[in-house]
Amino acid sequence: MSRKLLILSGLALMLPVLFMIGNAIRPEQPEASVSEGATSGQRLSELLGSKRSEGYAIARMPRTFTFPMDHGPHPEFRNEWWYLTGNLEDDRGQRFGYEFTIFRFSLSAEPPEQSVSPSWKTNQVYIAHFAVTDKENRKFHVLQRAARGALGLAGAQSMPFRVWIEDWSIAGDKNAISGESPEHWQLDVEGGEMGLQLDLLAEKPIVLNGEDGLSQKSDAIGNASYYYSISRLRSTGTLQVGDEQFRVTGTSWLDREWSSSALADDQLGWDWFALQLSDGSDLMFYNLRKSDGSQDRHSAGTWVDEGGQARHLDRDEVIIRETGIWESPRGGIYPGRWELRVPSLNLNLTITPVIPDQELVTTVRYWEGAVDVAGSRGGRGISGRGYIELTGYAQLP
Repeated sequence: MSRKLLILSGLALMLPVLFMIGNAIRPEQPEASVSEGATSGQRLSELLGSKRSEGYAIARMPRTFTFPMDHGPHPEFRNEWWYLTGNLEDDRGQRFGYEFTIFRFSLSAEPPEQSVSPSWKTNQVYIAHFAVTDKENRKFHVLQRAARGALGLAGAQSMPFRVWIEDWSIAGDKNAISGESPEHWQLDVEGGEMGLQLDLLAEKPIVLNGEDGLSQKSDAIGNASYYYSISRLRSTGTLQVGDEQFRVTGTSWLDREWSSSALADDQLGWDWFALQLSDGSDLMFYNLRKSDGSQDRHSAGTWVDEGGQARHLDRDEVIIRETGIWESPRGGIYPGRWELRVPSLNLNLTITPVIPDQELVTTVRYWEGAVDVAGSRGGRGISGRGYIELTGYAQLP
């Protein structure tokens, strides 16, 4: 529920995003910096709310998903994202987490102007976030990039699947055929002081979240997204942090959503959990928070068993209690530790961040970080790793 701008359903406010997007589409300045975009803070709910959805396609009812076509873009919708998170280790056991997300935003519902010659003109803007958690050194590194969807600077395609911003990309197997499994992708990010190249091979099938892939986010019809996940991707490759390079292996999680409207006016943000457990099962849950602090009834999740079978989880099936806080030095207080229970699964978990400060200060501010999991399922001990995203707790200064 990029996650996670951003995961697009509602969190922070729209002016910093528009400021950055405005810079991204000017011919004289094709890319905006983080500092330029981060001059003010607003609520994300406007970015993902229904007031800006006129003229776009709306997620109203379940649809038929077709792969690999649906890995590619859906330009009739206002926004979408490709969201990868993962936990990695090198051959010495040094621990890292990573997040890589590409967001696509449409600036208008009108089709872009056609030109017989190459042109900067486009209504499509792409923004990417790349973050690395270095547990051993207790460091958190963040990069952001933005570009217009023109002249090959950024874009997305279905066959073969690829989404990119300059030399940052996620790409599928060029020989993939519709209906084939498992998904086999490559992640390639070069960023000066940071870089990541991963081979990603799905260990479980694609899972449709919500009602057959329709994830309702509030009471209003159309305040929803189309949402699927791959809860386990075997991940091998190379990570660069500063002057060091590491051969890494681990497990990643893909979240994929597109919509034109998601959050309601009274929704502030969400807490998103993606947990991979030692018994082979996986749990995703998003807790939608209202402005008054209460939980929205459309909070929901998905349980994926060891064999890849999915089960929808309603709000009342998942009980979350915050047992700690983390106060950002930049202002704002986030949850810092959790207890999570799913009585119907006899599942009891304690969730702890790998390091406390995993806050991204980009066009908007949100916390997204690697976590460790301990607890029990069916009376037997269980452990795990995962990622949590927290939005709506802080604004830019």
